[in-house]
Amino acid sequence: MAEIFDSVPEKIKDFEIDERILKLAEKAELACSDTFAEIDRVARKNGERVLRAFINNKVSSACLAGTTGYGYDDIGRDTLDKVYAEVFGAEDALVRHSFVSGTHALTVALFGVLRTGDKLVSLTGKPYDTLEEVIGIRGKGNGSLADFGIDYDQVELMADGKPDIAEIFNKVKGAKVAYIQRSRGYSLRHTLTVDDIAEVVKSVKNANPKAIVMVDNCYGEFVETREPLHIGADLIIGSLIKNPGAGIAETGGYIAGRKDLVELCSYRMTCVGMGKEVGCTLNQNKSMYQGLFFAPEVTANAVKSAAFTAKIMTMAGFECYPKEDEKRGDIITTVLMKNPENLIAFCQGIQKGSPIDSYVTPEPWDMPGYDSQVIMAAGAFNMGASIELSADAPLREPYAAYVQGGLTFPTARMGILTALQEMHERHCLKLF
Repeated sequence: MAEIFDSVPEKIKDFEIDERILKLAEKAELACSDTFAEIDRVARKNGERVLRAFINNKVSSACLAGTTGYGYDDIGRDTLDKVYAEVFGAEDALVRHSFVSGTHALTVALFGVLRTGDKLVSLTGKPYDTLEEVIGIRGKGNGSLADFGIDYDQVELMADGKPDIAEIFNKVKGAKVAYIQRSRGYSLRHTLTVDDIAEVVKSVKNANPKAIVMVDNCYGEFVETREPLHIGADLIIGSLIKNPGAGIAETGGYIAGRKDLVELCSYRMTCVGMGKEVGCTLNQNKSMYQGLFFAPEVTANAVKSAAFTAKIMTMAGFECYPKEDEKRGDIITTVLMKNPENLIAFCQGIQKGSPIDSYVTPEPWDMPGYDSQVIMAAGAFNMGASIELSADAPLREPYAAYVQGGLTFPTARMGILTALQEMHERHCLKLF
């Protein structure tokens, strides 16, 4: 072991990672070199786009200050909306620290544009678990869309995990909202790339030109050089404690797209007639601006971490989606852990390699909004921030760990190695 440690920085010795795991990491990282170069190219393009938006919209030091009370004439809030709109290819945007999660922002958007008698069609199968009660798929009488007389239907994905374009064409003909979930959620389906979404949008618009194409963009921002609005979607929604906040924004979310639709969403966010013109920003403006500025680079670190995870876990004998060299639509790598013991050991090992609460042991629990127990390793600066290294999973078949984030690649890399070490020590991993 001493001979292996002689080739790595002194501080890494303190982690006491088995030499066989360290050798595996060196091979995995070398195998990812071409993938890393492409990730850097994407980050450079996206960083330039963000910088142009800051300059074009004349972001000033005054924008970084917050307001209180009603928040009238908040230059920072109003300018940030314009910056987001330019970055994401929108006519307008609603960026607020008062969105408590991505699900909250999605709920505001759905209730903002749908009315009694309208129809919502999910084009990517059943949506993420936390939206089931919002829509009314699970639970009744609690104020869901179904309770307000909004019909729901969904188009199942094909056997290969891709959208069923022909069935989409048929089912959206009477729909008000055609809903796309870009990321996989707690499933093994493919994450949609922007090219995939473009094909879906084309099918929707051919069948029903008036349909509103709404995209849950969570986990996908800045992974590619284009966003869904660039190829014809009408609304995108996301969370600031994921990619666009870069681990700097402390909370919040965004809705961006067509101006008329964003206005309707703002009426749901605050109240009809006031919309975007009110809402104080307190002391949150600076962190939201700075988060967006760093987002392309931090997202690149997360994508590198995802590719590395896919490669090293595959080399360790586990099936991963997507592979390290596949084109990605988000920052997530899914690792099939085979059984609950492997899954729990892996997540607890991730926690041990986290900068915050590394001494805490995550356990499966009844997390609000989910119908299965969930284990969540997330030693993050911001609670639940998925752009920071985390691994979570429902305790159910196929016992898949959903690994995402990494503010920096070196620290995320070490987090994965501590997870492998934990599995090794619990006899969940065979090393040769």
